[in-house]
Amino acid sequence: MRSRERRTAQRAYGPTPLQEPPTLPDITQDAVVVVPGIMGSALYDRVDQRLVWGLRDHRALWSPARSEPNPLRLDDADREGAAVRLRPDGLLRVAGWMPLLKGLEPYRELTRAVGSVVAGPAALLEFAYDWRLSVTVNGRLLAREARRHLETWRGTRAHDDARRVRADERPARLVFVAHSMGGLVTRAALAHAPDLALDTRAVITVGTPFYGSVKAAQMLNGDRGAALPGGAPAWLLRRLAHLARGLPGVHDLLPAYRCVDEGDDARRLTAADVGALGGDPGLADEAARRWERLHGVPLPGHHAVVGVAQPTPQAMSLSGGQVRPQYQAFETHGDGELVRTADGMPARRARHGDGTVYRDAATLGGPAVHSVPGQHGALVANNAVLADIRAALTAPDEGLGPPMGDPHVGLDVPDAAAANSRWWLRLVGETALGSDVGLLVEDATTGRPVARPLPQWRDDVLAAPVTLPEPGLYRVVADTGGAAPLTQLVLATDPDADAPGRSTTGAGEPA
Repeated sequence: MRSRERRTAQRAYGPTPLQEPPTLPDITQDAVVVVPGIMGSALYDRVDQRLVWGLRDHRALWSPARSEPNPLRLDDADREGAAVRLRPDGLLRVAGWMPLLKGLEPYRELTRAVGSVVAGPAALLEFAYDWRLSVTVNGRLLAREARRHLETWRGTRAHDDARRVRADERPARLVFVAHSMGGLVTRAALAHAPDLALDTRAVITVGTPFYGSVKAAQMLNGDRGAALPGGAPAWLLRRLAHLARGLPGVHDLLPAYRCVDEGDDARRLTAADVGALGGDPGLADEAARRWERLHGVPLPGHHAVVGVAQPTPQAMSLSGGQVRPQYQAFETHGDGELVRTADGMPARRARHGDGTVYRDAATLGGPAVHSVPGQHGALVANNAVLADIRAALTAPDEGLGPPMGDPHVGLDVPDAAAANSRWWLRLVGETALGSDVGLLVEDATTGRPVARPLPQWRDDVLAAPVTLPEPGLYRVVADTGGAAPLTQLVLATDPDADAPGRSTTGAGEPA
């Protein structure tokens, strides 16, 4: 083409663009199973045709004036998985709340994050289960569903297209993304079906209590404790204990490490202890045997996300059937013997955790342990955790990344507080925080901001006054400048709920 014709063509059509090289999406060909924690699955009543857990308004379930028994109670005949009245109805879709556990964020952010890096919607399985049952019962169900999910996904065209552009072109394997109790259910599934481990690339656990949690003992103890923890009213704790003492799933979460303080010694919790504090000694004994069977089961490619820096019960003392939580853990040598101070007393150290699971109980000693400051129920909505999970899903089969976040900032918020009554939230930890930390209180259902508390130094602790305007569920957000804000749910209760003459228990529940 002559130069004048070339210039005319350039004026008409512009310069010839350079062709961009193709960029492949950063996705995985694997089949992913999301396994929620305790209370992370909605439960539907087949007979009454209504949700009994996963409700938008949790006051309907925990109201002190309820005249009927708690619909979540489990009959003896249903404990082995034969329950026909209640069935799982998907993962928790709205913010949930239960005394002592400080609230549960829904799983929509987690499933959205996982869904963004799988090769197609059919590659993602959301495994809902009846969390009232034992981890063994639910593990059997998970093993069956995970195998079916993997085989179905491998038979799709989307799977073939995704593996074709991977370096090794291998067929899909399983990746479990498990929160809290879901990690125990996953371990039970691998124990039930050992061949499943051969088809599992990785197990990602978030806040899983591999060695249990003192909070489970507190749940069973109800309002018998010397001090009511978290600001929860006595009737709430009493109602929770009456429910929890019949649930194998709660007994599966009891601590399995040396947590009972006896002054000059420390020991493990026994079934007799559980009976004395308000639980079911038979269920406790069964749970202990399950833990022993599962303890040595390895998790392939285990990637543990552990919440840190939050005030967390790590040990306890028992006296007269009362649980007194302690916020320090006992240290042991490699041979299991207690570390002792110069005067021969057991050494204690505040190890903190995610508010529910203390940090050493959430790991199995593997190299891929990732720390993030955050509360237990909020970890599944923490942006740093979600980014880490996406990276782990799309990473090569080895090398899952560095630790995350600033592990030195904790948020101390009560479980519950009376509406229209002022209380103080605290920011705790080793890091010196400036008073310009951003605080927000929002309606957990609508996301509507309701207050922006101003932090101030109070007794050498950074604190802020909070008043919740009416009964309901609220979310406290603390932006400390880290990778992701700290969040915590708190229930505002009706201040007249404990008024004299008003019923504080459901029918058939102990006073």
